[in-house]
Amino acid sequence: MTERFTERLRQRAAGIWDAQFQHPFVRGIGDGTLQLDKFKFWLRQDYVFLTEYARLLALAAARSPDLTTMIRFATLLKETVETEMNLHRNYAAEFHISPEDLERESPAPTTRAYTDFLLRVATMGDFEELAAALLPCMWAFSEIGQRLTVQSRPSDERYAKWIAMYSSPEFAELALWCRNLVDNLAAGLPERDLLRLEGAFLTSSRYELRFWEMAWNMEQWHV
Repeated sequence: MTERFTERLRQRAAGIWDAQFQHPFVRGIGDGTLQLDKFKFWLRQDYVFLTEYARLLALAAARSPDLTTMIRFATLLKETVETEMNLHRNYAAEFHISPEDLERESPAPTTRAYTDFLLRVATMGDFEELAAALLPCMWAFSEIGQRLTVQSRPSDERYAKWIAMYSSPEFAELALWCRNLVDNLAAGLPERDLLRLEGAFLTSSRYELRFWEMAWNMEQWHV
């Protein structure tokens, strides 16, 4: 049986993803020991990320090669801006972060770099590269959620809610859909094109790791 291209991507990124799973920020969510100020920083930055992520989904819909894919990305865009961001605002309120606080938040250096990378790929790369760059955001979070859910439930119910969200069957289905999309797009491509997709996937995976590190350090611009 021929190996799925996304299995190859996962193997190439294994070290990066393992570093995510072992990061003290992620482990702190899992055991409930993460300092609240660090998690609140992550929440604010993730809201900034979601805003740019919505732009990425809009570009993905516009550049989709067929109507079925266009509809799925358009639906994801609508769900992100109308549902997910509202859920994020409600969840942030549990940490005493107001919608105004979220809207005023400026991107930290890593948030800016990651979103700029994704939007550059979406506008200057081809659709296959866009899909490969998008995949780690969905797939890695699904794996993190599923790994954390088999551990003891954290005492802070707010962290338990975070784990439940990313370990949900619905989020796993989204990750699987994106995996299948990338596999289908990669089918029949020459090795030089597969290497471009691999490069986009690895870069996004590294930024996913850097995002945890950014929140752990509560990263700021130096000047």
